[in-house]
Amino acid sequence: MTYGKQLREHIARPGTTPLIGVHDMHSASIAAGHYDGMFVSGFGFAASHYGLPDIGFIAWPDMVAFVERLRGAFPRHHLLVDIDDGYVDPEVACHVVERLERIGASGVILEDQKRPRRCGHADGKQVLPLSEYLAKLEMVLATRRELVVVARTDATDEDDILHRAERLAATDADVVLVDGVRSVEWIRRIREVVGGKPLLFNQIAGGKSPRLSLPELSELGVDVAIYSTPCLFAAHEAMHSALADLKAAGGRLPAVEGADGVGVATVTQLLERNIARLRPAAPGTLPRERVGV
Repeated sequence: MTYGKQLREHIARPGTTPLIGVHDMHSASIAAGHYDGMFVSGFGFAASHYGLPDIGFIAWPDMVAFVERLRGAFPRHHLLVDIDDGYVDPEVACHVVERLERIGASGVILEDQKRPRRCGHADGKQVLPLSEYLAKLEMVLATRRELVVVARTDATDEDDILHRAERLAATDADVVLVDGVRSVEWIRRIREVVGGKPLLFNQIAGGKSPRLSLPELSELGVDVAIYSTPCLFAAHEAMHSALADLKAAGGRLPAVEGADGVGVATVTQLLERNIARLRPAAPGTLPRERVGV
């Protein structure tokens, strides 16, 4: 069974499927021990790979190379990939989708923003004419084989949000995402207009959307939840705290104590698991043995 089919079947199960945002191989190594699905966040990748904000700097070969490394280390995990606006050009979007499916991505998210693009929870977003986005989306859908495609709108006008969500739900996209949803009431309204199409909700700390648990999202009819940046923000906070403590201690490293302490042995053991994991039997297919999914 292909990775796309596996994710599609998982989304169809009762409840809300969580996908955890990872920004590098180390964060993915930690996330893999807690969840069976990962989200390759554009926000996190732009921050970690370039040290730049999520406003359109990502080059598609860098993203493809990262996903290829992820798939090699985590052959049993779902990998949903943020491809922004498909890197502007529809032909490029199709090429990237084809490459990602070949190397084992489970799915992609394609947005309707125009350049300069923004994080979905930032102000100042602008969207393409709907017909232009739908044409790009249809090309991507015709290119993919079994890859899951999430159609995303960043519309902010209330009437336009509902209109676009309804139109996206009428396509052959597998899932619909309205990013930056500001209230539970709006989740309900969007759920109603997309009908039976699976719905994705994006949560980011400090963002515009309400903080909701998986049971709460399930009750609202949300099928997938992506957590874009928990690893990135936790790393930011932890590194800032650790370096402040190091400076306050005059450069003396803290003692590594107990099973919860993180030192060279702990990190080495974590990374050795990536070598030990089974590799896929063939590109785009799942290993014969599956555990933890």
